[in-house]
Amino acid sequence: MEKKETKKDNFGIKLMVGALVVILVVVVIMDLVDSYVPLKDILTKTVNYTTQKEVTVTDEGIADAVEKLYDATVIVKITNGGKVIGWGSGVVYNKDQKYGYIFTNHHVVEDARDIVIEYTDGTETSGEVLGSDEYADVAVIRVDVNTIKAVAEIGKSEGLRPGDTVFAVGTPIDLAYKFTVTRGILSGKDRMVEMTNNDRYNMSASDSWYMNLLQIDASINSGNSGGPLANSNGEVIGITNSKLSSTYSSTSIENIGFAIPIEDALSVADKLINNDGKIERPVLGVSMVTIEAADYYDIDLSSDVTEGALVADVTKGSVADKAGLKKGDVIIKMEDYKIKDYMYLKYYLYRYDIGDTIKITYLRDNKEKEVSITLKD
Repeated sequence: MEKKETKKDNFGIKLMVGALVVILVVVVIMDLVDSYVPLKDILTKTVNYTTQKEVTVTDEGIADAVEKLYDATVIVKITNGGKVIGWGSGVVYNKDQKYGYIFTNHHVVEDARDIVIEYTDGTETSGEVLGSDEYADVAVIRVDVNTIKAVAEIGKSEGLRPGDTVFAVGTPIDLAYKFTVTRGILSGKDRMVEMTNNDRYNMSASDSWYMNLLQIDASINSGNSGGPLANSNGEVIGITNSKLSSTYSSTSIENIGFAIPIEDALSVADKLINNDGKIERPVLGVSMVTIEAADYYDIDLSSDVTEGALVADVTKGSVADKAGLKKGDVIIKMEDYKIKDYMYLKYYLYRYDIGDTIKITYLRDNKEKEVSITLKD
């Protein structure tokens, strides 16, 4: 009897040990899943962490990640005569011995006379716009370094995958909702989103261009503009700047927001700081329209041509004029970039600097031609 009882007890102990092993394996697997690090990367030790503190998404949320970024976020208040007449959001992304540097959007600070920066503890300081660019929708503000509370850690958007956790921090709708945190996922990358700036003094005039943006489903609203978009480790991977709205559409639109990739924002910031707050962009010297506008401009275009940037006019003496481009030509490629319409041409043109020599492929009388052009301002 004693031997049977001993065997039964040993069997129970083995069963308990086995169960514990299974539980431990499940916990380890869940931890790997929550941290979004591929198992192969962990085994080969190819993951390089550069942050001071590593956090993971848990069932309780992303509070650790938010805590890393929270005090680096700010409210960018636009004031006139001491009264707040508008605001946006921002994030402290860098500092030196004298100043702290803040990202926000161009459309937040455009035409602003006075700027006040409010921190998470309620303290305020004046801000100075170092530079701002409409087409990139990026602005850089500097403040006294002694006033800042924290500097955000910068991550990368390039390695993100659709479905990765992201969160935004900002002050939407009303100042009563200061430093609101919203969580979601990366919904898409490389979204070519059309932006339009209506001339406030001439409502019949407008300028349109494309921006290459990250799409997110984390809720953002008016006032979030310029605030940080972060990954699940609290690193800034984008600057929120826009959302789709159903104001002028019968279609209901929800949770389609966009952010400028952090790599693009940093590149623009460097140019602004090193070029007296401005970005000088190259000019071809052509007026571009859509293919569909050919008849309006009295251009005889083959029905086989369905994509490209149609040249409606060429400025005399411009680089395009000297290169031989003419009214009616259809630009279809810039280097290896395919030009689908005139806004694609503008987007890719602005990726180059003044002085760069680029190859342009175009159609004339349905025949493909090439020309090299050295860009000027």
